[in-house]
Amino acid sequence: MSNSMSNSKRRRLDSPQVKGLDEPEVNETEMDGETAAVETTEVYAPALKGDEPVNVKSKMSPMAPVLPPFESRKDRVGRYFKKHLNNYVFDEFAPSYLAGVQGLEFMKSVPIPLRKEDYEVFKGGEGVKAHIIAENMAWVMGIDPKFKYTPQYVAFINKLFNYKLAESFMKQGRNAAERDDLDNAIIHFRASLILKPDSIHTMYSYARVCREFYMRGDDNKKVGRFKAESMEYFELLTQVHPRFAQAYYYLGYDYLNLGLYQKAAFVWQEFLKRSSNSKDKREIKKRLNQLQQPLTIERGYNAVLAGRWLEGIETLEPFLDTNFKDWWPLHYYLGVAYARTGSESKAVAGFKRVLGFNGSHVESMNELADLYAKSKDKENERKYRQKAELILSQIGKDQKSENED
Repeated sequence: MSNSMSNSKRRRLDSPQVKGLDEPEVNETEMDGETAAVETTEVYAPALKGDEPVNVKSKMSPMAPVLPPFESRKDRVGRYFKKHLNNYVFDEFAPSYLAGVQGLEFMKSVPIPLRKEDYEVFKGGEGVKAHIIAENMAWVMGIDPKFKYTPQYVAFINKLFNYKLAESFMKQGRNAAERDDLDNAIIHFRASLILKPDSIHTMYSYARVCREFYMRGDDNKKVGRFKAESMEYFELLTQVHPRFAQAYYYLGYDYLNLGLYQKAAFVWQEFLKRSSNSKDKREIKKRLNQLQQPLTIERGYNAVLAGRWLEGIETLEPFLDTNFKDWWPLHYYLGVAYARTGSESKAVAGFKRVLGFNGSHVESMNELADLYAKSKDKENERKYRQKAELILSQIGKDQKSENED
């Protein structure tokens, strides 16, 4: 059902226009090979507990951000980009160099990321400009926001640059997305969010590129992670920048695909209030009209969840003769209502239909086991309990493996 109502249009990946986006103002301090330690390493470490948060009023964010630090969040998707760390080696500023630059004492013993081609220049004694160092830091932070030296990298960037650098990272990400270089795009957006976590332009671009990842994905876990990330940022946009219409537009589709029809209808109504895009408004009005039956179904299964069994049956049964007859949750909620009102044969039939559509639905297996136990059918009770236990055991193993990753 949700697939037939999904947003099938492939839109240009852009963000609200940024006015006056010039090249970043930088202090072009050069770092040459004489200022660096000779030995390099490709080892990096995760963030340690107790690291100071970096989201405060700064040159990158002249007003203190209203959102918590990006790097304090659970990182759902960073694992897919760590391969890009292989493009970097790490070196250190020599003490003699740091002693000659006021205010950089905090960079002592901090690994500095260099692309391998940068390192050759660095080692040869030629200057490496500060904005190249900052760009490399952005890549490392964007790949792994919980990198141990993220606070120092942010402090270094704040020392030498102003807010236009964060905007430049966002712009680079947007341009990469236009070239369909989505890894490049998302890494730049994540780095920009570390520097300014409540930027409307970066939040929107990040949500959009995460959406592109999950729309193109074919691995369920990967799709789920990017979908959760995208939806979280569209939700945050409606909270932090409530006048921004396009967040409601995409959030409605996210809710729709999760079967949250009342939420989809609500945010789309908000979109219609805020948007001046007549084409998108016509599209959403059409979607709202198509939501009338799903909204009725949602009221029906909410009645079942609330224990109003007869109301749920009365609301949901008419949809058994419609295009929704192949939607397995309809049969599950009706099965629950039938089981609780004594229509046990109907309940068994309903739960078996669910398993015909979704063979690993544990809740239906448990309901069938309970019904067979009630009718003293021990063989079928044992059959469905064992199936449910097997699936739950596999889910537990998968979750353990995922946590170890």
